[in-house]
Amino acid sequence: GLRSGKLGEQCEAVVRFPRLFQKYPFPILINSAFLKLADVFRVGNNFLRLCVLKVTQQSEKHLEKILNVDEFVKRVFSVIHSNDPVARAITLRMLGSMASIIPERKNAHHSIRQSLDSHDNVEVEAAIFAAANFSAQSKDFAVGICNKISEMIQGLATPVDLKLKLIPILQHMHHDASLASSSRQLLQQLVTSYPSTKMVIVTLHTFTLLAASSLVDIPKQIQLLLQYLKNDPRKAVKRLAIQDLKLLANKTPHTWSRENIQALCESALHTPYDSLKLGMLSVLSTLSGTIAIKQYFSSAPGTAATTARSFDLVKLAQECCYHTNRGIAAHGVRILTNISASCQEKDLLPLEQDAVFGLEALLVLCSQDDSPGAQATLKITLTCMVKLVKCRPHLSQSVVESLLTQLHSAQDAARILMCHCLAAIAMQLPVLADGMLGDLMDLYKLIGRSTTDKKQELLVSLATVIFVSSQKALSSEIKTVIKQQLENASNGWTAYRIARQASRMGNHDMARELYQSLLTQVASEHFYFWLNSLKEFSHAEQCLAGLQEDNYSSALSCIAEALKSYHKGIASLTAASTPLNPLSFQCGFVKLRIDLLQAFSQLICTCNSLKTSPPPAIATTIAMTSGNDLQRCGRISNQACMKHSMEEFRNLATRYGDLYQSSFDADSATLRNVELQQQSCLLISHAIEALILDPESVSFQEYSSNGTAQVESEYERRMMSVFNHVLEEVESLNRKYAPVSYLASNTCLCDAVIALLKVPLSFQRYFFQKLQSTSIKLALSPSPRNPAEPIAVQNNQQLALKVEGVVQHGSKPGLFRKIQSVCLNVSSVLQSKSGQDYKIPIDNMTNEMEQRVEPHNDYFSTQFLLNFVVLGTHNITVESSVIDSNGIVWKTGPKTTIFVKSLEDPYSQQVRLQQQQGQPPSQQQQQRTAYSRF
Repeated sequence: GLRSGKLGEQCEAVVRFPRLFQKYPFPILINSAFLKLADVFRVGNNFLRLCVLKVTQQSEKHLEKILNVDEFVKRVFSVIHSNDPVARAITLRMLGSMASIIPERKNAHHSIRQSLDSHDNVEVEAAIFAAANFSAQSKDFAVGICNKISEMIQGLATPVDLKLKLIPILQHMHHDASLASSSRQLLQQLVTSYPSTKMVIVTLHTFTLLAASSLVDIPKQIQLLLQYLKNDPRKAVKRLAIQDLKLLANKTPHTWSRENIQALCESALHTPYDSLKLGMLSVLSTLSGTIAIKQYFSSAPGTAATTARSFDLVKLAQECCYHTNRGIAAHGVRILTNISASCQEKDLLPLEQDAVFGLEALLVLCSQDDSPGAQATLKITLTCMVKLVKCRPHLSQSVVESLLTQLHSAQDAARILMCHCLAAIAMQLPVLADGMLGDLMDLYKLIGRSTTDKKQELLVSLATVIFVSSQKALSSEIKTVIKQQLENASNGWTAYRIARQASRMGNHDMARELYQSLLTQVASEHFYFWLNSLKEFSHAEQCLAGLQEDNYSSALSCIAEALKSYHKGIASLTAASTPLNPLSFQCGFVKLRIDLLQAFSQLICTCNSLKTSPPPAIATTIAMTSGNDLQRCGRISNQACMKHSMEEFRNLATRYGDLYQSSFDADSATLRNVELQQQSCLLISHAIEALILDPESVSFQEYSSNGTAQVESEYERRMMSVFNHVLEEVESLNRKYAPVSYLASNTCLCDAVIALLKVPLSFQRYFFQKLQSTSIKLALSPSPRNPAEPIAVQNNQQLALKVEGVVQHGSKPGLFRKIQSVCLNVSSVLQSKSGQDYKIPIDNMTNEMEQRVEPHNDYFSTQFLLNFVVLGTHNITVESSVIDSNGIVWKTGPKTTIFVKSLEDPYSQQVRLQQQQGQPPSQQQQQRTAYSRF
């Protein structure tokens, strides 16, 4: 390793450090590792120093975990006094890479200023790199270096290539308004004084970045860029202006005025170059999806100029929709789609049809072409189609028909994308009628016989569309066709993906058959148990599909059969879990489903048993005498079983809420599914309360669903319609017949249960696939060598518990939600006393503390001061939960436990022993009883 005498082995040891940091990202290791690297940097040759520099730059987010910063900097900084300019240059770059942890080190600032005057080019470039990094971190350094940079840029002795490297430092001069203003003036002078292409490009880009950081000068910068775009004849400058306008359109669309958009439209209309037109349209299409488009069309009424101007964007988009360049046409239809989606004015309504025609033309053009450019354009087109249909549902029929027509003649790569689009539209709106299934099945047979490389992917995509389009159970003919094609043409993975889609769409009979066929084709027993559990769950849900209204005895037998399969499935699922993949969400979801089915079964049994005990003849008299109208219904109000049933459903709703809170990495569709299960539990508990337990005080306002919410799937649509129907039934019974008769209430409850169970359960994506992975690793100090061993603390002292944590991500961090802060909860409980049994206030026996910390570079640390006044063993539990950017708390864990033994301090122990030795035994006994009494 590092101690080897061979240079190669030393270098190999150095470059392996970043992987070590990823594996153990805690300060105790990182601190000692960086001190070792600093030693290597101090005594090694330039090649080793370069390796250490690269490791430091790769591990930038771990730098703040260095505890001995002074020692680390001291070892690195000693090389700055070397006679070798290359060694000094590497040291400067090293200091620049460490700027985040030493922003105010004056010796580093001084060295950078000195090195800017060096005669060695390598050293000067390194000094420029360090100056840029320190300027970004330190206001003092930025203020001090600004004049120096200004003199060097304006100095005649400075070569032009060096000026080009110095100018970008000015983008970091945004720490206060005066500094930003002076930097902006200098850049303004440079733009006019040095009109060469390279100089203008670098200066304008730095200008833009400075404006984007300081925020105050963005409108002026947009005007300046538009001016260069319009007046400068050089293509390179125009391209740079477009690139910077795109940056500002993404960052601050609200700062764009109507005049800015109008100027951009005019430039796009008049330019003869397609490449520039494409760039300008790209900026306009970005703006069309933001608030800027509403500002553009909300012109003051009555002014003819603004009305005429407001059509320029529309005119440009309509012109470009049928352009020979695919990219330009794509941006044209995107602009029209965004205008149609966001602007509801009557004048703009005819644009819907223009958008549809443009989209259809592009669809025909791109679906015949296999090139990557055509596929990228097709993706934009299909995304626009989904957006347009979502905002304008009346256009869905024509869009879907054009997609289905084009599907037959399209290339395979395009067919896959078109199938995804069809499925996305059909999930939102039930537009795929049964009449269209024939065409889809013909196409499925055709693909099954083809031999292209996209065949497997296409079979899955088309099967998904078929599952979405057949809203009810699949016919046997469709199942036969799909199975035949899978037997002839597919591998096991394709069959599994199709079965997974069937489970998501609620086609459980199809899914069960496919899982059954795959059981013998897997290589490990964990996969076998996983597939077996999925087969059992599908079989259970298939049993529930046979439920019939008004036939409660058959409903009970169906639920019993489903529970039998679910219990078999949960046993298989538990066997499929491994330490690396514990399947906690899947197990939690299935256990809740089992408990929910049992609760439904129990409720139907209760209702049936109550039917056999009608109210006595004197029920009305009893009700009048007791003043309780519920007595008219006989024993029903007095029986605890209904109350117990209601509490059980509420408890299930709470558990569904806990499952929701623990699923930080789940996609929105999965979370919505869990929410719907929770709402179904609340609905039944509400119905029991409204019909039987407390009809007078119950409120229907909080349970009424808002019809404005966007429904994302067929499953959600059907569940919401059941919820609304049940609520209407309960409310009408409650209003018309007060108090409700026992027969009517029983029938209503049983019908509600059957209606909920008849909707096929959807197993959403997170059940099968984890697209985002987030976990927290905690480290506590002090920590015992042996986990079962307690930490010794004296009872007159406080324990400073340091909690450090690292947030670990998968391949797609922040895909669905990001961690804003981490909430740490520390609690301690007395496990066993070792001292005299005095009566102690409960406050002294426990500690309850909570702190919120924001992770920086995925690392956080905080401290807690804990009291252990009571002698004995205490159990400390540290639990973490995360708060996302919307302020929602997610109980992700982990939970860590350590033990603390509270010991009596030596002085108190000595005093107590002396008192015991100096007093007679009887007095000791009296003292003990007196203490125990109070």
